[in-house]
Amino acid sequence: MRFLFSLLAALLYMGAAQAQSWTADNGNGTFTNPLFYDEFSDPDVIRVGDDYYLAGTTMHTVPGLVILHSKDLVNWENVSYCFDRFDFEEDRFALKNHQEIYGQGIWAPCIRYANGQFYVFSNINGKGLQCYTSKDIRGPWTHHNMQGNIYDLGVLFDDDGKIYAIHGYGTVKCTELKPDMSGPVEGTERVIIPEGNGVGEGHHMYKIDGKYYLISTDYMPNGRTLCSRADHIYGPYETRVITADETYGYHGVGRTTVPRGEKHRIGSDGTRFGVSPAGEDATGCDNAHQGGIVQATDGTWWALFMQDFHSIGRTVCLMPMTWEDGWPMVGLPGNLGRAPRTWFKPGTHPQTPPVREGSFAPYNRNENFDGKQLGRIWQWNHNPDDKQWSLKGGRLRLQAQPAEQLMWARNTLTQRVIGPKSIATVELYVKGLKAGDVCGLGNINVPCSWIGISLPPAPSQGGGAYLLRCFEQMTNDTVNVPVSLPQGKIWLRCIGEYDDNQMQYAYSTDGVTFHTVGRVMPLTYQLISFQGSRHALFAFNAGGRQGGYAEFDNFTVEEPMADRSQNIPYGKTFRIINKATGRPAVALNHGLLHDTHPGDKSQLTQFRIVDRGQGKVALQCADGRYVKVYGDGLPGDVRFTKDENEAEVFLWQDYLDHDFMLFSLKNHCYIGKSPTTGSSYSMDFKGADPARRNGAVLVWEVVEL
Repeated sequence: MRFLFSLLAALLYMGAAQAQSWTADNGNGTFTNPLFYDEFSDPDVIRVGDDYYLAGTTMHTVPGLVILHSKDLVNWENVSYCFDRFDFEEDRFALKNHQEIYGQGIWAPCIRYANGQFYVFSNINGKGLQCYTSKDIRGPWTHHNMQGNIYDLGVLFDDDGKIYAIHGYGTVKCTELKPDMSGPVEGTERVIIPEGNGVGEGHHMYKIDGKYYLISTDYMPNGRTLCSRADHIYGPYETRVITADETYGYHGVGRTTVPRGEKHRIGSDGTRFGVSPAGEDATGCDNAHQGGIVQATDGTWWALFMQDFHSIGRTVCLMPMTWEDGWPMVGLPGNLGRAPRTWFKPGTHPQTPPVREGSFAPYNRNENFDGKQLGRIWQWNHNPDDKQWSLKGGRLRLQAQPAEQLMWARNTLTQRVIGPKSIATVELYVKGLKAGDVCGLGNINVPCSWIGISLPPAPSQGGGAYLLRCFEQMTNDTVNVPVSLPQGKIWLRCIGEYDDNQMQYAYSTDGVTFHTVGRVMPLTYQLISFQGSRHALFAFNAGGRQGGYAEFDNFTVEEPMADRSQNIPYGKTFRIINKATGRPAVALNHGLLHDTHPGDKSQLTQFRIVDRGQGKVALQCADGRYVKVYGDGLPGDVRFTKDENEAEVFLWQDYLDHDFMLFSLKNHCYIGKSPTTGSSYSMDFKGADPARRNGAVLVWEVVEL
């Protein structure tokens, strides 16, 4: 019911004039994580002069190894891929003859700048270590197949000219690399951190002020990010945890399970998949982890770590760092190990007045296919056959090649879904189809799903009537709807609520009125393809022969929640509901901030915001008193004052959908109330728990006066 209500609201919203896409920049000197509300996993970052570059995993999709550029660590643009196609001729890289590289391909890159050029190191399953070099970040890139069993690595260009690769899980190894990138230096592999020190993988190596710092991630028994430091590259190393349990209030999503005995991991039509239960209260390995650190131009230090954002996949969060006793700790003094979701951009200080700054999303998701090249957002699922697709007459034409189902369909064009909610629509032209052809809009995930047009075989005519078909691989369910398409055209739509891990398909024969079809489908993030949900434009022939063609036009993505300008209730009177208990906060005459029964709407449960600029706020009760924190922020320390100048200054933490947290700029902790102890509100909460029910996440509810 909630989905249908949100769906209706989203569809109505699409009538408004807006083309905004998610950007972390709030336009007032602050940003809100995630940096991207779409998948960007295994991030590694460098700064060269005043420019920042971010590299990320692309797995089996091409172009491969994406690189983004930024001037402020918040606003990013896609400037390069390291290669257009996998330059290996094996069938598995091209999805030929039932061979595939789902969940493999190329992953966990390390980007570095040295000797006047850029280096991107990464691993290709079965091919070993790869390196791509270029004098210009935009390319062209030169590919060096270094081979060797080195993966998930960090690379350091040391002061003496030697190049070191750090790799391995648990037992951490160091191997010297040849300067010409022809491979590892034989006989140089050494263990630098033995098993038993709680160190994981995903290494990022730095030399800072003469010391060696290794940032690594461990996932046993749950996710932690660690720093190991030494005076020499070969150690000995001492290790500290620098962040743990920071989930920003996002719990793990259920994982896809594959039936026993299934021949292929991605399944086939007729396969029934399962979904493991979501651990809503568990941190697991979904917390912020694995990524690089960088010093900004203003001297501050930052971590760019990935975090699982439900069915969207893994994306990037920007986290301030504090050096303490020679350790680069994530977070701020008084709350090390955790990081605010909303914070001030590098070079922006809390004391500066609010400014409206330009901001932009890294990709243009909309595509009319009028150009000579595809937009940079698009990637092919495995190497495409360039003879079987074209941009022609302002449309994308895909030839229908033989395939048993979507996951085996060659020349499938994909782009990542965008959260937290979005609606993707495409025009599909079907007059070029032949008998047995299937084409449409899908979600290329494990399990997959799609909506499209099927032209069943009919021997006497060479093809039957058009069928609108919706297929869900998880349950092997197919819904068929006969449709009349006199113009040979139909509109297909995917409506996703990705924070809630669900989506539904819809179609229209006139481009105005859309009809949903099939059920509201559950979504997962899974470790089979190691990717989140992805939109897919596809055409294949289910009859095992070369078919006709489908044409696509005007792919659009609407994001109902991209505009966050109304997410802080300026100028409104509201109640504050504790998400853990459903009970509203009340300003007791006794002077404490406590809670009361849900039906209490008295003046003492009504609050207003005093705007202090840049998302900074003071909190005022409707009776005129202001919230003030005394002492260390323990229960009983959150009281009131009549002097506005003494009011506590919070940085509003926007959690979307009226969820929020109040972050103290004094002690860098959050206001909250334990749901179990009966204590009054305090200012000593370190952050949200995965299910948002530890008492620190609040909900604002407007009071109609």
